Amino acid sequence: MRAIIIDDERLARTELKRLLQQFPEIEIVDEATNVDEAITKIDKLQPDLIFLDIQMPGKSGFDLLSEMDLVPYVIFTTAYDEYALKAFEVNALDYLLKPIEPLRLADAIQKLHNLEKKENKLSTDVTNNKSLSEYDQVFVKDGERCWFVNLNEIRLFESVGNYAKVFFGSNKPLVLKSLNSLEERLDDKMFFRANRKHIVNLRMIEKIETYFNGGLLLELKGGEKIEVSRRQTVKFKEKMSL
Repeated sequence: MRAIIIDDERLARTELKRLLQQFPEIEIVDEATNVDEAITKIDKLQPDLIFLDIQMPGKSGFDLLSEMDLVPYVIFTTAYDEYALKAFEVNALDYLLKPIEPLRLADAIQKLHNLEKKENKLSTDVTNNKSLSEYDQVFVKDGERCWFVNLNEIRLFESVGNYAKVFFGSNKPLVLKSLNSLEERLDDKMFFRANRKHIVNLRMIEKIETYFNGGLLLELKGGEKIEVSRRQTVKFKEKMSL
C-alpha cells in the first residue's frame, strides 16, 4: 500500500516514518508540508493512503479533502483532539493524537486491512473483476431486499462512508463498495465521476446549468441535482463536446 505523509512538522514526519517501519506493507512514497504541495503529489503519485495533519500553515487538512475529487484512505495525525468528530464525518479511517502511540498506529493499520477485506467480499456482482457494460445485469442486496438491476437503469452512485448508495427507480440501496473501485469497473462512455461523492449515468441527465466557481449543475431524471466540481467540469466538457 502506497502512502504519503502530509505534515508541516519535520520531526513529526520523521517519527511517523520510524513507527511505520514495523509495517512493511505500507510504503511511504513521498511527504508534503502543506496542502498545495500535497495536492500536487497526490495527483501525481495516486497513493492508496494519506497520513494527514489538520493544522498546517495556510490551509488545513480538511481544506485538502474538500479540494480533492478522489480521496484515498485517510488517517489523521494531529496534536488536537477537538477535531475528532469532524474527522469521522469526512470518513477518515482513524484519528491519531500526537505523540502517536505504536499500539494506536497498529490499530489504525488493522482497520485499514479490515476495510480492504470487506470491500473484497461485497455480496454483489459489482465485486467481479471484469468490466461492466451497459447491458450487464447486477445483483444488489441491501438487508433482506434484493434486486437484479440492468446497469443502464442506474442513474447515480453516491458515496456514503464506506458504502455506495445505488439510485435506480425509486430504490436507493447501499452496497459495501467504494466509488473508486466502482469507477474502475464502470464504462466511462456511460458513467462519469462528477465529484468525489458522485458517479452519474450520462444518459440520465435531463438538464445542465452553469454553477458557481466554474462548475456545472446536473439534474437527473430522478430529480437529483449533482454538482460537477470545477476540475471535473473540464473533463466533462471535453467528453461531451463534438
